[in-house]
Amino acid sequence: MTSVSPVSPPAPAAERVARLRAAATRIRRSALIMGEVQGQGYIGQALGVADILAVFYAHGDGELRLRPEDPEWDGRDRFLLSIGHYAIAFYAALAEAGTIPLAELETYGSDESRLPMSGMATYTPGMEISGGSLGHGLGIACGLGLGLRYRGNPARVFNLLSDGELDEGSTWEAAMACAHHELGNVTAIVDVNGLQADGPTPGVLRTEPLVDKWRAFGWHAVRVDGNDIPALLDGLDEIREHTGGPSVLICDTRIGRGVPFLETREKAHFMPVAEHEWQAARDQLEGDQQ
Repeated sequence: MTSVSPVSPPAPAAERVARLRAAATRIRRSALIMGEVQGQGYIGQALGVADILAVFYAHGDGELRLRPEDPEWDGRDRFLLSIGHYAIAFYAALAEAGTIPLAELETYGSDESRLPMSGMATYTPGMEISGGSLGHGLGIACGLGLGLRYRGNPARVFNLLSDGELDEGSTWEAAMACAHHELGNVTAIVDVNGLQADGPTPGVLRTEPLVDKWRAFGWHAVRVDGNDIPALLDGLDEIREHTGGPSVLICDTRIGRGVPFLETREKAHFMPVAEHEWQAARDQLEGDQQ
């Protein structure tokens, strides 16, 4: 009996995946550099969400329609970071896209920097909204989606939110509104890393079953491994084909992804990293890519 080899993806697709993986590694490396500048930061979340941000922001390969040199371009897709403490990862993604200079990342959290430790739209090019108190991002996404539709603007709205934001009633009010208005131009991306400031998510407030809940609210729901770039691309392809209402991409991620000794660290919501560990983390990240 003749054996059949597994079918490999077409070369262009495989090459794009390779480029996106490289972009995710650069985002992780940049986040570690910024973390070392301040000696602190939400580095675990940054490492965990890097694959998602690479898929959206990698220059020439990302999902978003944007002009890096003109972050206020009216035709751009809007990407809302309502989890403001993820800014350390988002700045790395903006540098990857070419919106801010790579060298500027070393000013992270410093006086007069355009890169404060929590995301602020008035400071940073490409930052659509100010983050902070959780639960307001999806409401803004709903309003933006309605406004763009009324204006006949085909731009899409993406809102990256955390599983902790699903504890907030305002998130579900916005979910109902998006479904009511059949906003096919709105996509929520939920980073499900299973950890909140007060402990593991199931112990703080149980939110599962997430797919069933979003579908009950009228959303097209897709769940993927958020650290698997081909799975992320497949999920976005499925969402792109759904135009009758809002969609949500539920992404299971691992805090500290790419740096094994950080992946298993306790108290990882605001992860303590010793001075000597930053370079060790970068070395481990580079070794994982070889």
